Amino acid sequence: MSQSELACVYAALILHDDGLEISADNIQKLTSAANVKVEPYWPGLFAKLFANKNMDDLITNVGAGGGGPVTSGGGGGGGAAAEAGGAAEEKEEKKDEPEEESDEDMGFSLFD
Repeated sequence: MSQSELACVYAALILHDDGLEISADNIQKLTSAANVKVEPYWPGLFAKLFANKNMDDLITNVGAGGGGPVTSGGGGGGGAAAEAGGAAEEKEEKKDEPEEESDEDMGFSLFD
């Protein structure tokens, strides 16, 4: 993400937080006040984006992804056996890992 894009994102978040309209002029004013040079097309693009989208929805759905449908991996009943085998392998891997020593085993504590 370029510095111009990031500046416009922060400006839009500030405007939303203050309850102000997210417009190209307001984004431009904020970026100018922060002494950040932004290409002239970015504020307009972000203003158009937020005119059609609800900022609260965008904030709460960060990382939710917009990927396609989830497909299941198994055909006619072989999936359960494969899952059971995967669980057994997982248990074996955990047995191989050495247990971490607790603070009591080392003879000291953080708060002594």
